[in-house]
Amino acid sequence: MREVQDHYFREAKREGYLSRAAYKLIEIDDRRKILKRSDAVLDCGAAPGSWLQVASQRVGERGMVVGIDLQPIRFTARNVISIEGDLREIGDEALLAPIRARGGAGAKNRLFDVILSDMAPSTTGDPRADHFRSVQLCEALLDRGPGLLAQGGSLVMKVFEGESYPGLLKRAGALFEQCKGFKPKASRSESVEMYIVGQGYRPVASGAREPEHDAAPPRRRPTGWSR
Repeated sequence: MREVQDHYFREAKREGYLSRAAYKLIEIDDRRKILKRSDAVLDCGAAPGSWLQVASQRVGERGMVVGIDLQPIRFTARNVISIEGDLREIGDEALLAPIRARGGAGAKNRLFDVILSDMAPSTTGDPRADHFRSVQLCEALLDRGPGLLAQGGSLVMKVFEGESYPGLLKRAGALFEQCKGFKPKASRSESVEMYIVGQGYRPVASGAREPEHDAAPPRRRPTGWSR
């Protein structure tokens, strides 16, 4: 498996991607056809920018990708807008402003066609605590869905597997016509990361939420995200 991991590292260097994570999104999109030409995309936890690279290529010049991260984003392109900040502290209007500023029919009410998230909490060395913090990030992203994601839109978000994963998948499944977990080949063999892929967003169902798990530790604000 180490040879496979080294393969993706070498390929990223050869093809000019900022990290091997690019191949995770490439595989997901090749299988599920998430990204389409002219799409408006929000990439959460975008630094250093490898998912932005992939999304920028696939939506084309008439599309737009808005990337946000606590850390500086290194990728720039004509159809990419980068925001350095905390997703939880930036309102929907500020995130949507770049795609609405482009004008066109329905621009003032436009929402994102796709939300991508490779966010992860800063790890503590306690797998169970890291899992719950990862789930909390995903729950927060689902909470933002009605204000950001268009009806029929798609979501790809990373989560660390653990006891709350089935509940998170169930909640996401209630919001999308199709929703499955997927682990790309480019993920490290020892990694507990999983990607939830939802297609066909149904915002009318977004009020439904699974109850909090009693086993979860007290909520603590993650100190950062990493890719």
